[in-house]
Formats: sequence, C-alpha cells, structure tokens
Amino acid sequence: MARGTLSIVAGLAVWMVVVTAVGSMMRAAWPAYASVADAMTFTPAMMMARLSIGAVATLVMGSVTAAISRRSMLATLLSGVVLLLVFIPEHISLWEKFPVWYHLTFLVSLVPLSYLGGAIVRLRRPLVPARV
Repeated sequence: MARGTLSIVAGLAVWMVVVTAVGSMMRAAWPAYASVADAMTFTPAMMMARLSIGAVATLVMGSVTAAISRRSMLATLLSGVVLLLVFIPEHISLWEKFPVWYHLTFLVSLVPLSYLGGAIVRLRRPLVPARV
C-alpha cells in the first residue's frame, strides 16, 4: 500500500517536472509561443506542441509509477485518474480559451497514456529474475 501511494506521488511529481522543464525550453526556443503563452492565445501548432508535452509527461509518469510500485497496474491507472481529477476543473475554467478538441484530447488521453507508460515498464522487465 505504501509503495503504491509513494509510486503515485512520485509519478505525479515527475509529470510536473517534465511539463515544467519542457515547457520552459519551448518558451525559450519558440519566441512566438513565449509571446502568447500568458494570454493563452495559441495557434493550432502550439496547442499540438502542448498536447505532445503532456503526452510525453504522462507516459513518463506511468513508467515511473510502474517502476516504483513494482509494476502495479492499479497504481499506474490511479496516477492517470488522479491527474484527470486534477485537470477536469482546470479545463472547465479554461473552456473558452481552447477548442473542444484540445480539452478532450488532453483529458481523454491521461488514463490510457499513464497505463501505456506502465505497460512499457512491465514489458521491459522480466517478472522473475533470470537464474545463472
């Protein structure tokens, strides 16, 4: 139980670090993006870039959660559910700033991408250590 909880907290923390770091790099490397970021008046290409960052961060979150929880499918799914529950109110408050496709793409992808990130870890590690 404690390992599962720790894995979810760690996965969410890693999600925040990835989004913050890559978002900062995007602002530095893309002056047009940086100029509209505060007003959130993004072009479709900018919205796709933001969704891509979120997707990568969510895959990494699922991987971290699975690795720490010893590949618990439940912990991996719960990390995606927690992220979804956190972002539903945020997206409701931003509903007018973005098109519906943006909100739905982000929100609907959180749990499956979290699961997929965990599945990658589960597939890459053998369940039983090899005997020599």
